[in-house]
Amino acid sequence: MGLLIKSQMGYYSALNSENYGDYQFVTLDSIINAFMVVYVGESKLINKVNRTDVQFHAMRAIQEFSYDIFRSVKAQEIEVPNTLQMVLPQDYVNYTKLTTSGSDGIERVLYPTGKTSNPFAITQIDGVYDYNGSNLLEQSTGSDTLTAYNASTNSVSGDNDSQADEYYSENLGGRYGLDPQHAQDNGTFYIDYSRGLIQFGSDLAGQTIVLHYISDGLGTDGEMVVHKFAEEAVYKWIAYGVVSSRSNMPEYIVQRFKKERFAEARKAKIRLSNIKIEEFTQILKGLSKPIK
Repeated sequence: MGLLIKSQMGYYSALNSENYGDYQFVTLDSIINAFMVVYVGESKLINKVNRTDVQFHAMRAIQEFSYDIFRSVKAQEIEVPNTLQMVLPQDYVNYTKLTTSGSDGIERVLYPTGKTSNPFAITQIDGVYDYNGSNLLEQSTGSDTLTAYNASTNSVSGDNDSQADEYYSENLGGRYGLDPQHAQDNGTFYIDYSRGLIQFGSDLAGQTIVLHYISDGLGTDGEMVVHKFAEEAVYKWIAYGVVSSRSNMPEYIVQRFKKERFAEARKAKIRLSNIKIEEFTQILKGLSKPIK
């Protein structure tokens, strides 16, 4: 009844390099099959259910767990081109952070700016809207907006260098209320969601940028896997989804599965947070270290 089906030689061979560490995961098909066998049938709470319904709730579980429970953070690294733009990944849902990586290998966090936009340009002739074109709204290249954005991000350099020392000397000791999001020189970015582009300030041209982002875990068949720490949570999610969608199900049964789903999801999140007592102890030691 062992679960290992590969020999030691077969696992460690170079031909298996794409599947290292796969024992920690369970495929979506295996979870659906196990649910149909264990939770569905005569003398069971769920007498009958379509496999399509189970598949739907299983995929929804993977989506929801990918956002804040699973270790689903991906990363892409590019060198910022002269266009100062980066295309959002195909399976992008949201970003966790953007960093710039220097020659020392240390990642420095970039911060978003809300002081710019990239609107669509309306076709005009001498200030009058042109309705004869194929589209009244033409997609703007963003060059004007990007130029203004670059100017705003570099407002403390260039032509203003000659005035900076003067302003500083006149207001020595009187500068208060500096906005923390601008109190850094790592660089800034702006995400244009309508076009699926990330735009960077001109000071980041040619630098290496790393985008850390999350997906929903349903991009490819290979991604549809569940960590064994969260396997029971997925079963409870499916069970709750099935019983809550039935009209003749007693409410106390629905609430019972809802509580079980919540408890198992919390347990899975704690397990996958990967807290090690030795590492936690070291952090506490650092907090109690006196500063001299």
